[in-house]
Amino acid sequence: MRILGINALFHDPAAALVVDGRTVAAAEEERFSRRKHGKRPLPFSAWELPEKAAAWCLKRAGLRPQDLDAVTYSFDPALARPADAMGLDDPWDHLRLTYAREAPGFLAAALPGLDPGLVRFVPHHMAHAASGSFAAPDAGDSSVLVLDGRGERASHLAARRVGDRLEALHSQELPHSLGLVYEELTEHLGFLRSSDEFKVMALASHGTPRMLTELRRHVYPTGDGGFHADAVPWHELCAPRGADEPWTQDHADVAASAQAVLEETLLDLVRWLHGRTHDSVLTLAGGVALNCVANSRIAREGPFSRVWVQPAAGDAGTALGGALLLSAVEGDQPEPMTGADLGRDWSDAELGAWLKTAAVPFERPPDIAETVARALADNGIVAWFQGRSEYGPRALGHRSLLAHPGHAGNLERLNDVKGREQFRPVAPMVLADRATEIFDGPLPSPYMLFVHDVAPDWRERIPAVVHVDGTARIQTVDPGREPLVARMLGAFERFTGLPVVVNTSLNTAGRPMVDDPRDALECFGSSPVDLLAIGPYAIRRGDLFRTGDRDGLRSDAAGGPR
Repeated sequence: MRILGINALFHDPAAALVVDGRTVAAAEEERFSRRKHGKRPLPFSAWELPEKAAAWCLKRAGLRPQDLDAVTYSFDPALARPADAMGLDDPWDHLRLTYAREAPGFLAAALPGLDPGLVRFVPHHMAHAASGSFAAPDAGDSSVLVLDGRGERASHLAARRVGDRLEALHSQELPHSLGLVYEELTEHLGFLRSSDEFKVMALASHGTPRMLTELRRHVYPTGDGGFHADAVPWHELCAPRGADEPWTQDHADVAASAQAVLEETLLDLVRWLHGRTHDSVLTLAGGVALNCVANSRIAREGPFSRVWVQPAAGDAGTALGGALLLSAVEGDQPEPMTGADLGRDWSDAELGAWLKTAAVPFERPPDIAETVARALADNGIVAWFQGRSEYGPRALGHRSLLAHPGHAGNLERLNDVKGREQFRPVAPMVLADRATEIFDGPLPSPYMLFVHDVAPDWRERIPAVVHVDGTARIQTVDPGREPLVARMLGAFERFTGLPVVVNTSLNTAGRPMVDDPRDALECFGSSPVDLLAIGPYAIRRGDLFRTGDRDGLRSDAAGGPR
């Protein structure tokens, strides 16, 4: 079956295409529209669809809307209740339900030729669960835990995959929501709600959980697979922070306390779930599953032998999960994800044409990996644009900013380049077979969704990637899956003796990750980045802004474009 999955209602609108159980394409609308998260999660924007992402997914497969067998929409309005009946203060939530009910017609208008009768509503948390359990490699019969802000009427789902079926075991009714509690704290600390929750997690490492006892009165597991999480008096714990005000130790301490109570509650849920299923594999999805600190504690202290996290764990992942779930229901065997590189790409010839049109000076070195490794060894910052873009919020070696990890100042330097807070860490990428000597934690870790303790004798060697608590959020690189990145890492180690490179997302604060060549050129031109490696081509900042060279293109010794 040819199934297009759609996520649209809350935030991070996205589309994914599954054909005969295989994931062909998946992308978030923000990468096309250049609006962070696609839209704000307001009832008034619930009608907005991932039109560009959906059209691209179909184009990638050479399909028309009328060629589809089904379209999934990852919210079922028939399961929803009015917001006030669920204890939520959201007087305009009825607009969401209206827009959800009308989604088939909206989709038919956005994708001319689509039969609106093909649109199938999929329960929100079942779509999340399928994005974990069906996409995980070597999962088989396994447990799945979903936690986010909210779905139709719940904020959590514990379930089990048995063969190609998903069995729901327990859900937590609203208003109790770990995701909403964390969102409220994000807003209280002066960050953007439903966007900047990861900043709270980063800030927590600068604090101590001295408010944990008070928080446990408001957030705690109930022992039956659920939890209580509601009405936290944040103003009593610390003063709110204005968006432009500096953070204080009280802010860091309340973040640390919230992080601790979140982890405690998750561990209880995980242990309850294992007690019901006795599975060895746990998969995680939902926005809370992007909390890599909590994920690591679940892997370290929980009862499951292996924990796998969907790289697009937020609502964007429900586009894929909905399509995979319906694929399984209709008899297609869902295939696991082989990687998060499910978005757009361009051929070498197409990239060359972009650069010629832009009239920028570029070269085609014998090996772009070697050229980049040399620039990094010389302490340059490199914008790395290679292959298909990533699905989900992590840069995984396709749309990345790279730097030397051996210079402590590169953390501040990269945060300045990106225009973001200095307490924000950057991440290391490392070859999978070298990770165990440097990092202690769940391995392999290809999606940067766990934190690892950095070996003490390595902390001074790679200070740029070591967080204040001695940890790092690593990405392991499999040469079979990522040969170009692996070759770059190998060359960098030859030059420096370090098998680690700094990796952070190729974007600046408040903007989506770079996706197409125009985005890459605009980001490179407006940021103090030394080299842009785009496909096999290299653009050097010195060449780009050299006075007197207005033609843009020059020839190298071999007669090729420069």
